[in-house]
Amino acid sequence: MSRIATFTMIGLLLAAPVLGAQAQAKRSSTDAKAKKLYCWNKGSERICSDALPQEAVNSAREEFSVNSGLRKGGVERTLTEEERADAAVAAAQAQLDQAAEDTRKRTEQAMLSTYEDEADLRRVFVERTGILDNNVNTANYNVASLRDALVTLLGSAGDRELAGQPVLPKQAEDIRLRHAELVTQKRMQASYLDQRKALDAEIEETLQRYRLLKGVETDPRG
Repeated sequence: MSRIATFTMIGLLLAAPVLGAQAQAKRSSTDAKAKKLYCWNKGSERICSDALPQEAVNSAREEFSVNSGLRKGGVERTLTEEERADAAVAAAQAQLDQAAEDTRKRTEQAMLSTYEDEADLRRVFVERTGILDNNVNTANYNVASLRDALVTLLGSAGDRELAGQPVLPKQAEDIRLRHAELVTQKRMQASYLDQRKALDAEIEETLQRYRLLKGVETDPRG
């Protein structure tokens, strides 16, 4: 073996421990950089560990660097089935709200370009107003008629009782039926009246919006 080769081999042998130590130090440094510290709450207790146990996987936690101690990030807790369903409903509602807002803006633009004045806009509600007014009038008539019929039946039954005679089964059945019909018609009457009031409010709100879009001031006297 030549003298140069001998010196080269000696140099490699001497350098080997140093190179191995450097590689080990590099690996240790890399491992330390990659290692994290996890912190989460278990009831009222705060727990921190460099290993995340299975029971804490779904918990909200913070992650810190072992080397620097700086916060590296965090993970929200896993939602339950019910929470995921609620979130889905909320997202769907938000989408509907946005669609409603977009529709409102398009409607306002159409309102400005379609109707020249308030009288023109009021005509849009004429058919709905007529239908509801007819329903209210019909319900009023039915309630009055059924009440009169019921009063007559009750009077007839009362006369029989005053005369010491029993109320006939047919009379009792007629009274029951008329009373049930009267209750139904009164509910319908109340519903139609509520709908009419709601329509009046809708008309007024639409007119107010129209005036605002047109830049027309509202007369304080109405």
